[in-house]
Amino acid sequence: MNKITVLGSGSWGSALAMVLADNGHEVRIWGKNPQTIQEINENHSNNKYLPDIALPRSIKGYLSLKQALEDVETILLVVPTKSIREVIQQVQKVVSKPLTIIHASKGIEPGTFKRISEMIREEMPPALLKEMVVLSGPSHAEEVALRHPTTVVSASENLEAAEFVQQLFMNSYFRVYTNTDLIGVELGGALKNIIALGAGISDGLGYGDNAKAALVTRGLAEITRLGCVMGANPLTFLGLAGVGDLIVTCTSVHSRNWRAGNLLGKGHKLHEVLDKMGMVVEGVRTAEATYELAKKLQVDMPLTNAIYEVVHNGKNPNDAVEDLMNRTGKDEVPIKNVKISGKTAEPIYM
Repeated sequence: MNKITVLGSGSWGSALAMVLADNGHEVRIWGKNPQTIQEINENHSNNKYLPDIALPRSIKGYLSLKQALEDVETILLVVPTKSIREVIQQVQKVVSKPLTIIHASKGIEPGTFKRISEMIREEMPPALLKEMVVLSGPSHAEEVALRHPTTVVSASENLEAAEFVQQLFMNSYFRVYTNTDLIGVELGGALKNIIALGAGISDGLGYGDNAKAALVTRGLAEITRLGCVMGANPLTFLGLAGVGDLIVTCTSVHSRNWRAGNLLGKGHKLHEVLDKMGMVVEGVRTAEATYELAKKLQVDMPLTNAIYEVVHNGKNPNDAVEDLMNRTGKDEVPIKNVKISGKTAEPIYM
């Protein structure tokens, strides 16, 4: 049995806490909302985020970060990307021994273009960071909370750390694979949210399956293109953290990013959409960061650029689609050798 503190009391943090509790671990959830923490402790539920779901009675909620982290060596970070630095700054002030940090958040920081693991490393003193692991893949919190079969990836540059997290979570309904491509797994989880916004916009415009299939497929090409330039293994994007997460986020009403895009496609303004959602839509922030990052790295990402223009500059979605369709014709599979960390990878479509 391990003592694990989940930082973040939203839907995904609560669902993952359930998995850990089902596996017999001592699980604590830290959050900032007194009503939510009280509900977890007294009613064993979190109805704002997981309606009609009974949480295991062994899960304990905490408002005090110091108390939540007492005698804990593993934390699971499940907070919005914009809160990562602030939360880690608080953590490093109240702990005195090295922690294994698992993060299950998905995004890229605007301005710095940092992945979440990079943000954590910048804020957490090396002496207090034992291992860094990311948990990602096609996984809606609502379905995990119902204990429906779900499969994800535990990724770390240290395979033993990835295997440790694999064993923490593995059970009859939650299967975990390992991967040492931390860059690829993080980028797959972050960038798919942009394409999911586009899928929602497409559905909101009333387009059908042809348009969505094209969007997902070419979106995967863009994700892979940027990922390879940044040092990821292209095969990662053909796995659970890549195409798997892309499919589930682009096709499900559970997806916040799809729902937000759907409203944009129906003519709502961004501020109206975010007010209506009531929860963080990571793709909005990540679209901004990725648009600037692609320009900096000179990576061609026409879908991402179009989605950025609709979301952030108010471009008419129909005009964006017309511009995309009328671009100069190209080969679908121009073969190139992609260098990854000094090695030449197998040829992939670029």
